[in-house]
Formats: sequence, structure tokens, C-alpha cells
Amino acid sequence: MDELDRKVIGILQQDGRASNAKIARQLEVSEGTIRRRLKRLIQDGAIQVLALPDPAKMGYATEAVVALQVDPGKLEAVAEELAKSPETLYVSVTTGALDIFAWVAVSSPEKLHSFLLTTIGNIPGVRRSETFVTLSVKKRAFAPMP
Repeated sequence: MDELDRKVIGILQQDGRASNAKIARQLEVSEGTIRRRLKRLIQDGAIQVLALPDPAKMGYATEAVVALQVDPGKLEAVAEELAKSPETLYVSVTTGALDIFAWVAVSSPEKLHSFLLTTIGNIPGVRRSETFVTLSVKKRAFAPMP
């Protein structure tokens, strides 16, 4: 990935609907160059072009981060099970006192309670969980700006 790729990605992060022609004009290269670059970036899995909805505006008014401590040897299995859940937006395996963080979006505090009891509570290997309910979101992004 070179500087031009990073600039293309940066433009798309600001405006995911930017046309190839608009990106080409901004970067002073041909539209064909942008088309080829985007095709390669997508095929290589370097980027995904997608909509990033606001969960609250889609009816998921309750967001939380659930931190888990798991049994040794169960880390990958627990993370994979969490990743299957439709309530989880993002699941990461981490270092430190807690092993996994899961970002969750549900329609209500009651649904969060149910998720914690029926989903988290039924995954073998979960030792303990700590839940942090989101009060407000100041930034929503999934990758650093290039």
C-alpha cells in the first residue's frame, strides 16, 4: 500500500459515496487509476466499502462494551462464539486482566440484560464479565485515518 492508496482510503472514510471521478480530481490522477486501485484494495481485503449506520437510529438504543475474562485455552472458542451473535458489532481478543471485549448494540436495557444472561451466560469458558453501558458516542470509526 502506497501513499496514493492511503489518500484514496482517506477520501472514502470522509465520503464513502465519493465517485471514482471525484477522487481522481482531488488526487489529480486518472479515473482509471482510481478504479484499478479500488478494485485491488477490495480484492486484497485491505478495505471494505460499506455503510456505517448509527445503531440508535436503527432502533438499537442501548450500546455497551462487555469485557470478559475466560478460562485458559478457551479464548478463541469464546471469541468465535461471541462473534456469531447478531448483537455484537465488534469482538476483540486483548491482553491484560480482561481477555475479550465485545461491543454490543440492542434495542433496550432489558435486551442487554437478556443478552448478558442468555448469550454471555451460556458460553462455556467465561469466568466473569464486566459491562460498560455507553452513555454517548463522540466518535464512531473502525479504522485510523491514513
